[in-house]
Amino acid sequence: MAYKAKRVVITGMGVISPIGCGTDVFWDAVTSGKSGVDTVKGFDTSQFKVHRGCEVNNFQIKDYFANGTCRDMGKGSEFAVAAAKLALDDSGLDLSSIDLEKVGVSIGTTAGEIQVLEAIDDIRFNNGDGSVSPDLFLKHPCNSMPSNIAIEFGFKGPNTMVPTACAAGNYAIGYACDLISLGRADYMFAGGADPFSRVAYVGFGRLNAIAPEICQPFEKNRKGMLIGEGAGVVVLESLESALKRNATIYAEIIGYGLSCDGYHITIPHPDGVGVISAMNKALENSKIKPSDVQYVSAHGTGTVANDKAETVSVKKVFGDHSKNIMISSIKSMIGHTMGAASAIETITCALVVKNDIVPPTINFFEKDPECDLDVVPNEKRETKVNIAMNNAYAFGGNNSCLVLKKFVG
Repeated sequence: MAYKAKRVVITGMGVISPIGCGTDVFWDAVTSGKSGVDTVKGFDTSQFKVHRGCEVNNFQIKDYFANGTCRDMGKGSEFAVAAAKLALDDSGLDLSSIDLEKVGVSIGTTAGEIQVLEAIDDIRFNNGDGSVSPDLFLKHPCNSMPSNIAIEFGFKGPNTMVPTACAAGNYAIGYACDLISLGRADYMFAGGADPFSRVAYVGFGRLNAIAPEICQPFEKNRKGMLIGEGAGVVVLESLESALKRNATIYAEIIGYGLSCDGYHITIPHPDGVGVISAMNKALENSKIKPSDVQYVSAHGTGTVANDKAETVSVKKVFGDHSKNIMISSIKSMIGHTMGAASAIETITCALVVKNDIVPPTINFFEKDPECDLDVVPNEKRETKVNIAMNNAYAFGGNNSCLVLKKFVG
């Protein structure tokens, strides 16, 4: 007898972002076009040509735990644990009534606990090799992010870190979906997290990829990306489980696709070869046609190379239907949150199909003939959206694409 895969739905969501923490606050901000751009405060940028970024303001992990039991850990883990706590509260799950051996964690990241490594380097540089506390080294491994979530809440199921850079959130959520679908876990806490990174700021700065003031995806005069930080975590479970406990269902995840360009460490293939492959695989895995998609959450970094390649890819995959698709980039508001990006964008897509509201691409003033898609410029759009696609690309040519569908009970 053939095994019947379980349908997978999102029943809880938690966001830590530069424009607000918590799903409701984030959604109000992202649909109103709020910008999270400000002067970088986390470290001195006086030696750089650029000084702007998207940091999470006034974040304190203790604010998320009334009993103060949260462990001492790096900022990436703090973001991830806080987002997981928000998602848990949102889901309505009673942990005392479920088998914690069947609750797992799958988190994606770009740089892991990079701020811990930066602190170690500063201490060693200023005070010598023997001056670093051993406890600080223990905070650094990137697998500490999902581990800290599991320790905090007592989850004893599968525990995975996916370090596929800026595509990692979708990778982690896709893997978690497989575990639910195959019956290897009852609940999964999945998403991505990254703290603001001095290493990333230096690297992208040296590549001349950071915009001096604002991020303008798909706009003719775009000047680059902005570094951001944050976390996004979703609670996944089977449709049968969600209906049985009368949970709120935000969206159904119906498929995903993965690929690698095998082209260049930092630049996407100019013809979008890997991106096209990931989108086509996602459509095939979801058992839908290109014409079934109404909205695409773009990777949309605001760099010349990315936005042009993504436009080419969307046109290739969707053909004439690309003229009808709405495609927007919330990175225009929250910057590039690295491994958290596609996780936060998955939450955005879930809210799009649930609420029939598409967030805008802000800072859009002049159309680029080479990026001639409907990018929902500057203002949200209220319209029916049944299926949304979430695109994410990364250094090394990693590409991931997730497809979400409106749930109608």
